[in-house]
Amino acid sequence: MSTVGRRPATSPRQLTRVGDRLSYLYLERCLVHRDANAITAEDADGVRHIPSATIGTLLLGPGTRITHQAVAVLGESGAAVVWVGEHGVRFYAGGRALSRSSALVEAQAVAWANQRTRLGVARAMYRLRFPDEDPAECTRRQLLGREGDRVKRCYAQEAARTGVPWRGRRFTPGDFGSGDAPNQAVTAAAQCMYGIAHTVVAALGCSPGLGFVHSGHELSFVLDVADLYKTDIGIPLAFDVAAEGPEDIGPRTRRALRDRINTTNLLDRCVHDIQALLAPDGLGLSDDGDRVSLQSDRGAEVAAGRNHGHDTAGPDPLTQDAPVHEGVIW
Repeated sequence: MSTVGRRPATSPRQLTRVGDRLSYLYLERCLVHRDANAITAEDADGVRHIPSATIGTLLLGPGTRITHQAVAVLGESGAAVVWVGEHGVRFYAGGRALSRSSALVEAQAVAWANQRTRLGVARAMYRLRFPDEDPAECTRRQLLGREGDRVKRCYAQEAARTGVPWRGRRFTPGDFGSGDAPNQAVTAAAQCMYGIAHTVVAALGCSPGLGFVHSGHELSFVLDVADLYKTDIGIPLAFDVAAEGPEDIGPRTRRALRDRINTTNLLDRCVHDIQALLAPDGLGLSDDGDRVSLQSDRGAEVAAGRNHGHDTAGPDPLTQDAPVHEGVIW
């Protein structure tokens, strides 16, 4: 097994696209280590090898231990690592972005920094969730009201479809068992979706904190993205699981959601939706390799890896055809 320092840097084209990966892998009561570019899970039944580049999110449940080498290869592969409890998912750490370009996060920052364009993205998100409505003239307050009404109707419709009694959304943070079976399933599905959304956001190199609907939290954009699929995947699946019985709601919801995500190609859809929301024209999103440039005046960029120092009495090498000194900047 080679050390991190001896391995060459991984290029974006060597990594599995996030849309083609397993949604997530849940492990508990085992030791997670590394063997070449795979991670291993060792428990009383033996050792299992899992290719790291095929994992979107690794969920580490109770009783797990993970080595430094395993975390290193997961980080290089762009996989997210999430430590979870028995009753839910909470995102604590993420891997390196699969993208080496800053184009998408720059587009996100530009759209977020202007109140008009920020509202425009929020409207586009609402349109993705409810394509039968036109939110073009809606204020933020109206968007929130419409969303709340649609989610309430979704709960009522799913309760009627599955025959599961529904007394409203009730959830006490930190106390998973306080809710009834459908509430527990909704909570488990929602928190799994947060982990999946964070995986895609991190893999694309976006900022988790620059939200367009949610605000003020380090995961605001993650919550935005996860909510895009609440009414067509998360809530219906939660009621399906609750209809099967109240036993082991958390584990059964996680497994069912994992299968649903894979069969519906949700990761690929999530990647497409984020790119369409932040860069509708698709310009500048190619990721052919590492490219670093330096910002100059009037929005121009100049090559990095060169010394741009010059004689103050001579011409400006950034604006005229004057020679510059080759070599590293420092």
